[in-house]
Amino acid sequence: MRELFKQEMQQLGDDLEKQGREVARSMKRATESLKDANLALAEQVIDADKRIDALERNLDEMGISVLARQAPVAADLRTVVSALRISSTLERMGDLARHVAYVARGRYPERVNTGPIYDLLVEMAEHATIVGERVAELLDTHDLSLAERIEEEDNLLDELHQKSFSLILDPANDVDRQAIIDSVLLARYMERFGDHGVSIARRITFLVTGVNAERDETIRQVAESHEEQS
Repeated sequence: MRELFKQEMQQLGDDLEKQGREVARSMKRATESLKDANLALAEQVIDADKRIDALERNLDEMGISVLARQAPVAADLRTVVSALRISSTLERMGDLARHVAYVARGRYPERVNTGPIYDLLVEMAEHATIVGERVAELLDTHDLSLAERIEEEDNLLDELHQKSFSLILDPANDVDRQAIIDSVLLARYMERFGDHGVSIARRITFLVTGVNAERDETIRQVAESHEEQS
């Protein structure tokens, strides 16, 4: 029975890493579809969301089964509960990548915008891509320095999100109503993608250290405290 439990825990971790890689790949492709008005990549992102959703369902079923049959405690319980929460967050990140792809597909064969607004959206998308890649790596390594860097990327996304309002509302940037709507939505999608990345980083920090990284305490502070106690 103990060997089966170990196998199930390993499978939970493997599936979570796979889901993270799928999300990272989706955001990267969504970014490229946005930059280049690439319809094929946008369609790939939309299709991949079904795989991400299926992985979440499988993780849910496995996690609930482990909780019911094995009644894990202490670190094992923390791992299972964390896997369930992270999987749900990854599913939302996959949805956000899909939303970006939907906008890119809707404007095909044109880009969603031009000029400084387009440049800012591309910059946000590239930072979101970095978040996705670092989340995937964090799920594999549990390296808390990656958790810190995810939070830093999210801070950049927040700053760019605020800047987007000024650009969109600037009368010097002559854009039509559809472009305004697309730009507002895209900036919001990518800002939220970063937020979800931080949520996962904080969950992994809790998993590694046993300390909750609350909103008034950065991941860096928790990681440094953990190192001092080790």
